[in-house]
Amino acid sequence: MRHPEEQYLDIVRHLLARGDRRIDRTGVGTFSLFGAMMRFDLSEGQFPVFTTKKVYWKTAVKEMLWFLTGRTDLRSLLQQNIRIWTDWPLDAYRKATGEAISQEDFEARILKDDGFSERWGDLGPIYGKQWRRWLDAEGREHDQVASVIETLKTNPSSRRMLFHAWNVAELDRMALHPCHMTYQFHVAGLQDSGRKPRLSLMVMQRSCDILLGAPFNICQQAALLAMVAKVVDMEPGELIWAGGDVHLYLNHLEQAQEQVSRAPFAFPTLHLARQPGSIDDFRIEDFEVRDYRSHERIEAPVAV
Repeated sequence: MRHPEEQYLDIVRHLLARGDRRIDRTGVGTFSLFGAMMRFDLSEGQFPVFTTKKVYWKTAVKEMLWFLTGRTDLRSLLQQNIRIWTDWPLDAYRKATGEAISQEDFEARILKDDGFSERWGDLGPIYGKQWRRWLDAEGREHDQVASVIETLKTNPSSRRMLFHAWNVAELDRMALHPCHMTYQFHVAGLQDSGRKPRLSLMVMQRSCDILLGAPFNICQQAALLAMVAKVVDMEPGELIWAGGDVHLYLNHLEQAQEQVSRAPFAFPTLHLARQPGSIDDFRIEDFEVRDYRSHERIEAPVAV
């Protein structure tokens, strides 16, 4: 059987060989394709942490847990030693002030200075805010994640079990427009006797940095599926990922060539250590990833 990670490597190979060369928002330039899909079977505990380079799965899962809190401040991430969101507020600060501050000094000020953190560490109404506190025209807040979980428990055959982050009215206030936009759930096996229903998740990602973003996103989306399945007492089924503008940055070409030259190892397995009271009760200590073996890490710059 073909290794499921080959789906990802095929996309990278396609971009290297036939990607459409484009000028993008960042000015770096990309090879791009429009429309891609990957499917990962999680039914036997497989955890799609890619193996052709080292993926820091704990950082990915911590970011997902942070999204689920609804928080949008950089400080709460830095307190967990997660630096993946620093680039955007740092870039905004440098452009606004002209100060050539280092990332380390900027992060230190976010952590120590309340006023500085409030002014420059606010990422705007990004993912977590939209998922957990979507504000409607009448000023009412909507917890999309809680609504999906309630529907999974009470009406699992529904075709309306989704949440998304593309809030048009608030896009201009976000540090980065949502890339992984829409999360839709589906339950199979409701009529099967003797086994739990199978919960699957499809994620639509409008924009995907294939080298840096995709391995991270796939891992954390699989973690989310496992968490929701645990909360609603179902078995994980499939993670289905659909990409819109899937692109390889022109300053990632050598790294991509290196990655596609490597053969994947078997995926690790994921075990959740306890039954939480709700989706809000998960902690990183609950995630036991077993037998993760990977090739060496591949360094590449983030395009801001």
